[in-house]
Order: sequence, then C-alpha cells, then structure tokens
Amino acid sequence: MPILFSVLAAIIPMMLYLILIWRLDKYEPEPLRSVFAHFLWGAFGAVLFAIISSSILSAVFSLILKQNKVSLIESIVIAPFVEEITKGAFLLLTINSKKFDNITDGLVYGGAIGLGFGMTENIFYFAAYGTTPISWLQVVIIRTTFSAVMHCIATASFGAFLGAAKFAKPPLDILLAFIGLILAMLIHFIWNFSVSFEATFFAGLVLMTGIVIAFILVFFYSLNAERKIIINELTNEIPPQFMQAFANNYHNKKGWIDEDIRKHYIKYAVKLAFRKRQLTRIHNASKRKYYEQEVDEMRNYLREFNRNNLEGA
Repeated sequence: MPILFSVLAAIIPMMLYLILIWRLDKYEPEPLRSVFAHFLWGAFGAVLFAIISSSILSAVFSLILKQNKVSLIESIVIAPFVEEITKGAFLLLTINSKKFDNITDGLVYGGAIGLGFGMTENIFYFAAYGTTPISWLQVVIIRTTFSAVMHCIATASFGAFLGAAKFAKPPLDILLAFIGLILAMLIHFIWNFSVSFEATFFAGLVLMTGIVIAFILVFFYSLNAERKIIINELTNEIPPQFMQAFANNYHNKKGWIDEDIRKHYIKYAVKLAFRKRQLTRIHNASKRKYYEQEVDEMRNYLREFNRNNLEGA
C-alpha cells in the first residue's frame, strides 16, 4: 500500500481520539496546546528514546539468548518496560504545572502521550505489514482499535495515579506514582503477551475490550467526582440560581446566564472550586501560601463579577 495511506490511517484516528478525550474533560478543559504538546512528546520524543533504550537492552539479551527468544523478550518484556518509562517521563515534568490538577488531567495528558506514541508506531506497522490491501486493512483495524488504544490507556493510567499523588502526603505520593507506572507496564505487558501467541490472541482482544470499558468508567467516575467538588465548594461562593447549572450539569449550555460572560464565569468558578479543594490537601508551606493567594484572588474576582454582571439575576 502507498505510504501516504499508512500515514493518513495512523494520524486521522489518533487525532480524533485526542479531540474526544480533550472534549470529555468538560469542567476545566486543559489548554489544547498543552494537550498537543504531550501528544507530540509521545509521537517523537518518547518513540526516539524508546528505540535507543530498546536497542541497548536487546543487544544485551542477544549476547546470552538465541535471536528468536530475543525477539519475544523485546515484545513482551522490553517494550512495556522501556516504552512506559519514556512515555511517562514527560508527565513527571508536567505534574508540577498548575494546569495539572487532578486525576482527570492525568488521564487526558497521559492519554495524549499514548495516542502520539501509538500514531508513530502505527505508521511503521502499517507500512511494514500491509503487503496487500486486505492484510493492510486488517493491521489498520487491529492496531487502531486495540494497540494504539492500549498505549493511550496505559500511559493515562500512570497519569491518573500521578494526579492522585500530586496532593498526597509523602511517602504515599511516591507509592501512588510507582503503582501507576507498574499498572501501565502491566497493561502493556498483558496486551503484548496475548497477541504474541495465536492461542491467546482472541483472549487478548476480549481482555483489551474490558480494559477499554474500565478506562471509560474511570474517566466518567473522575468527571463525576469533579462535579461533586464543584457543587460542594461553590455552594457559598456563587448565587444559588447559578449553582443549579452546575448541579444539574447544564452549565455548558446556553441560556442560564448571559452568553457574553458564561464561559468566563464558568472558568473562574470551576477554578475556584478546585483550588479550594486542593488547598485542604497541600502540606508544603510555600505552595499552600500560593494556593491561598489564588483562592482569595478568584473569590474576590467572582464577587466583583457577580456585583457588576449578575445584579438582579
């Protein structure tokens, strides 16, 4: 098949997945440029470092094992270990960002990295294994539906645990991060192991389907947890009639507030709610002072905003 077909078949689905994940984060969507930066790390940075690291480890194993066994170890052991580290390394940098607030953010940023990695990997696979239109289509369907999605879910799982670890006390924060990385490797290992053998291939598809369903459930559970935080933290911060929009989940619809200010109002109200909750979990004195200042600034801004724009509403 022409290489252009392989490139397009790899890029288009991953970009659609990326937009879907980004839009699902409906309470405080991450800046699209930040999400795309994580996607690019997965597509280029993580792939490059994974290739280098895998080559070194494979060379070491080739000194003591036969080539057929080395190829199996590369897929089942080396790939999950190396690739989840290179993908997740970027999250260890961005977790310090004020934009990285919670589990949902970790799911989005980690998922974006995984999709970028899956896209680049798919280009190579589509070009190498699609020798006929039928075989090419089979590879495209399997890898687009399962393999690339596995990369997304594995790194998103690590991101979710980092999101939970960000405001946890030591040593729980380190433990959560470690568990998240092991879980990412385990998901990757299970998939690679199952598709490496004909006898376990179908079981791998079934298991991966279950993992996808679990990921979706976790994502919506995290969104529902955010909704509860917003309701609890904003009860005494914004007018009761506008609390209904958040409580009944129609805050993103038009009509409940002047459209000229709706998005701006939601942004500050939601940010205040999350910062208030995070403030209760911060133990570092300097960070606590920063979050206290942010809470005061946003609270004062909303009060002024209410007086100037919502009077008599």
